[in-house]
Amino acid sequence: MNPFKRYVFQVLLWLGIWLIVWLSLNVEPRFIRANGPAFLLQCILLLVLIYHTVPQFLFKGKLFYFLTLIVLLILITSYVSMEMGPPNMDRLRPPRAGRTPPFLESRFFRQLLIMSVTSLSAVMVETFTLAQQKQKSEAMAKAELKESELKFLKMQINPHFLFNALNNIYALSVTNSEKTQEGISTLSLMLRYVLYDCERPQIQLRKELEYIRHFIRLFKLKSSQEYNIKLVEESDDDSVMVAPMLFVPFIENSFKHSGIEKRGDNFVNIKLIAKSNTVEFTVVNSLPDVPLVIDAHSGIGIQNVEKRLALLYPKSHVLTIEKTNQFYVNLKINLS
Repeated sequence: MNPFKRYVFQVLLWLGIWLIVWLSLNVEPRFIRANGPAFLLQCILLLVLIYHTVPQFLFKGKLFYFLTLIVLLILITSYVSMEMGPPNMDRLRPPRAGRTPPFLESRFFRQLLIMSVTSLSAVMVETFTLAQQKQKSEAMAKAELKESELKFLKMQINPHFLFNALNNIYALSVTNSEKTQEGISTLSLMLRYVLYDCERPQIQLRKELEYIRHFIRLFKLKSSQEYNIKLVEESDDDSVMVAPMLFVPFIENSFKHSGIEKRGDNFVNIKLIAKSNTVEFTVVNSLPDVPLVIDAHSGIGIQNVEKRLALLYPKSHVLTIEKTNQFYVNLKINLS
């Protein structure tokens, strides 16, 4: 709400209060002559406070100048309002039982009270509005920061995937030219997902599953022999929405560290269970007796996924990573 709307709101509020008081006095015409100047000065006081005094002094931390100025404004408007009113309006006041304290009979005191309450309400409304604006600005800044961080993390994940995929196709071109064409076709489907679907904040789980199948298929094309890779899918609803590129980095990591290319007893088991409100992803891979020599950039994907999970599902995911005689990753996401 901009300053003009806040000003109109407070003017209408005080107009309503004066109308209620007027109606309680049986619509006495003299009431308007007596209190019209006070209402006019209230409007002027509100205008000065909203457009100048509060933003220029209170919100900038100049408390001494603010208090000095607001006291002067209250005293001046109270005195002017008293002088502008009719000399005697006692007949408008309902009779009071007992004796009224002398200071309550003072017209200046009554105007002083009115202007003080007007100033206090104006300051409270302006302070509350500023607090709301700050809260909204902070929320927008956090959202923009979150979005920029996610984009940066995606930019790291996608080139990492492309680098590994091109390495796989290069291996195909050296060992088996017939599978190279199939590998390029599979890669084009994966790039379509990365370039278009991954730009959305969330995608359908079935698309992520399709991408995982392409990823495994591209990996298997590296050799004519079978790899010990198992993929189990259990889904009540493939249309549930998840953030893209959450699961593949874990699969990529398992392929890299399991020693599955050496075959033997090495394995990778992948399982994804999806329900209407939850998704559970598990990948278990063997660990060779002799640790593999991994390139210096290993693990970029896992680190990015952990950061993305912290941003996207800060209180609705559980990630468990265990390393014993095998490597175990379990990710549970609450989508409700």
